[in-house]
Amino acid sequence: MKNILFTLLFLIVSIINAYAQETALTNYTIKGILIDSLTHDGEPYATIKIVKKELPNKAVKMAVTDNKGRFQEKIQATEGEYTLYITSIGRQTVIHNFTLKSAVPNVDLGTFYSVEASNELGTVEIIAQKPLVKVDIDKIEYNIQDDPDSQSNTIIEMLRKVPLVTVDGEDNIKVNGSSSFKIHVNGRPNSMMSNNPKEVLQSMPANSIKSIEVITNPGAKYDAEGIGGILNIVTIGGGFEGYTATFNGNVQNTSAGTGAYATIKKEKLTLTANYSYRQNWRPKSYNDVMRNNLDDQGNTVSQTVNNSISKNKGNFQYGTLEGSYEIDTLQLITTAVSLYGGKNKTNSNGESWMNDIRENDINEIVYDYRYHTIGRNKGNWYSIQGNIDYQRMSSKNKERFFTFSYKISTRPQSNDGSTSYQYNSDEMSSDWENILQLNNQKVEGNQKTIEQTLQADYTTPIGKINTLEGGLKYILRNNTSENYQYQQGENGNYQYDANRSSHYKHLNDILSAYLSYSIKINNFSGKAGLRFEHTIQNIKYIVGKGEDFKTNYNDLVPSFTLGYKLTEMSNLRFGYNMRIMRPGIWYLNPYVNDSNPTNISKGNPTLDSEKSNTFNLSYSNFTQKFNINLSLSYSFNNNGIESFSKLINEGDAVPQLGITHADHQFLFTTYENIGKSKSVGLNSYVNWNASPKTRIYLNASVEYVDLRSPSQNLHKTGWNGWFYGGVQHTFPLDIRASINFFTSTPYVTLQGKGMSWYDYGFNLSRSFLKEKRLTINLFASSFAPKYAKSKSHTDGNGFQQITNYKQQRARFGMSISYRIGELKASVQKTKRSINNDDVKGGSGGGGGGE
Repeated sequence: MKNILFTLLFLIVSIINAYAQETALTNYTIKGILIDSLTHDGEPYATIKIVKKELPNKAVKMAVTDNKGRFQEKIQATEGEYTLYITSIGRQTVIHNFTLKSAVPNVDLGTFYSVEASNELGTVEIIAQKPLVKVDIDKIEYNIQDDPDSQSNTIIEMLRKVPLVTVDGEDNIKVNGSSSFKIHVNGRPNSMMSNNPKEVLQSMPANSIKSIEVITNPGAKYDAEGIGGILNIVTIGGGFEGYTATFNGNVQNTSAGTGAYATIKKEKLTLTANYSYRQNWRPKSYNDVMRNNLDDQGNTVSQTVNNSISKNKGNFQYGTLEGSYEIDTLQLITTAVSLYGGKNKTNSNGESWMNDIRENDINEIVYDYRYHTIGRNKGNWYSIQGNIDYQRMSSKNKERFFTFSYKISTRPQSNDGSTSYQYNSDEMSSDWENILQLNNQKVEGNQKTIEQTLQADYTTPIGKINTLEGGLKYILRNNTSENYQYQQGENGNYQYDANRSSHYKHLNDILSAYLSYSIKINNFSGKAGLRFEHTIQNIKYIVGKGEDFKTNYNDLVPSFTLGYKLTEMSNLRFGYNMRIMRPGIWYLNPYVNDSNPTNISKGNPTLDSEKSNTFNLSYSNFTQKFNINLSLSYSFNNNGIESFSKLINEGDAVPQLGITHADHQFLFTTYENIGKSKSVGLNSYVNWNASPKTRIYLNASVEYVDLRSPSQNLHKTGWNGWFYGGVQHTFPLDIRASINFFTSTPYVTLQGKGMSWYDYGFNLSRSFLKEKRLTINLFASSFAPKYAKSKSHTDGNGFQQITNYKQQRARFGMSISYRIGELKASVQKTKRSINNDDVKGGSGGGGGGE
């Protein structure tokens, strides 16, 4: 409480101080007009920047001309010498010096003339209401750094604002309507994030992120995997010369963390470091699963119920170190080392029972079995990788360059757990007691992936309008999985159970080559490419059931994108992509999880890669007041990897488990290439700058899906909807506030429907000190009602399963950051680097590469 009172007092004093300073300034009105030097038409939407002459890097006012080239701006300033800069795409910068005197509050600067620049500007200067979205022919970029909410949110919360990305209430991520995607960090693939996107991005603060790029039409230079596309997370580097460092900390009811990032440049060497640590403690969550077992007429004959309460805590940390060295004006070496990972611990208590739909003489429920479980689980997961890139540019044309890259990475994971059982003999029939054999058990699991990659790329312009790209790549990937199970004997000691243990290796060699061609003629642009991939797959079983096998296969992956610039502010894009997704170890792991003998699951090491074809049509219009991006897509997949649940009755054979005659009824879940899907979706992003200080935004998607599995006689159709919107406003004294709301409909699955969610949040922030070096944020979300509830159901032959989930989602707290130093030189990076984006991860998604 003392800390909160101190913070509020600090805010009040700062506000009073800022107000006192502002009252000493003079109000001026500055106007003028910018016209084309040849046509004398007004130049619309040019960027206006006014600075004090002795402080050229600090803007007093930033604005934009209207649709007729006029501007009229009110500013508060002191007397003195000032400079006006006017910039617009493809035009020379207009520079004009003028003097402000308190006796002349209205200043007419007259007419300025705009002329074409010899070289088009590479970037547009940021204006007062900075545009958060930028569109290219094959990607959309969302500026995280310029969104005030990034100071208090995690990356996964900010993703809800990014066009073509959806995040549901369980934090499962979809890109372009698909949960199969890839994640890059600074243009390089990160397999840990791709395989565990929800777990990693839940813990990463957004205040160290510059932008997120959604690459929906990956060209031939990218690996063919990642059906939905690629998320490229660009971290903050720095400006131009010197050094800078930012330190931040945050505390809330469910976590606390701290972090820092710094950049320093000395002559030809530039280094950037970033580190963050977060401790998490999550409140209890409740999960109730009820399965109705049906007869041939669809009547319930028995019920199986599993209730559980769980609570977990853990930590997460990530760090990166990037460097670049300019050998000379044509040669550049870049290198990077990164670490991501954390530890977690989960404790759970559960109850399971099965009863027939009948009652005894005194109307009591008759249990076939009933028992309690106590679970203890702890694990850790890390991703460690390093890479080095060498780039050589041509002395005659710097757009012609060659890049050679090498990357090595390892992803160790471990998971140790124990399950103990308790039951009363009068609630357990003798038959089921013999069947279940509820012996206490322990599991020791370890998974590891070691990957090495070599890549060479060459890019050359052909004339002024054509560009040709080509490259070769080789990936050596070694996956291992070990799961050893132990059963408690009558003497209380745990004994190794070879029948329930597994140890296998999954080796991949992937050789690929690509060729890509792009063209740009006036308002038209296009890109087309073809990629060839040859995969050698070798699976070896060291412990457990399964036969070693080896297989090779080839893939040709075409892609193309067309773009047309309708106006200076709007464009139209059409594209086609074929993407493939190789199953990751999450799907392939043959370990049998039978800790609940009535719900058994197992991976499938014989899965094939899935292929998806997508057509998309997009329209974008970005003006100073109004931004809109609409994307219509159609996709189909004929061999999708689906989670499939089947009710096994007594006497049934289960080849996947080596069972020829089941001795009891249970639900068996595994993965199979049984999915055939079609979907039509519309994604919309709208941003309206209602005033210079108010932004209203919407990110929404709707899609119609058709899912079927002829081999299992399953067919589901329906609509999926997702909505995220909010308002941001800057109040007097630069106090920034935002309100956000999120909701989603139940999503359609092959065997039923998933959960629906809603959420809301509030943020309040203010910056202090010179150049806004200190920033304080207060935030709160989902504080009423106390519990968020959701429901899903799964239907199959002979059963219907309903899952009810309840958790506390309330979040409130504060964050603070402080920046020191000045920097005007960022880490240079080669124009090509390694991106491995070919593995389908588990737990809600997977990532990207180049």
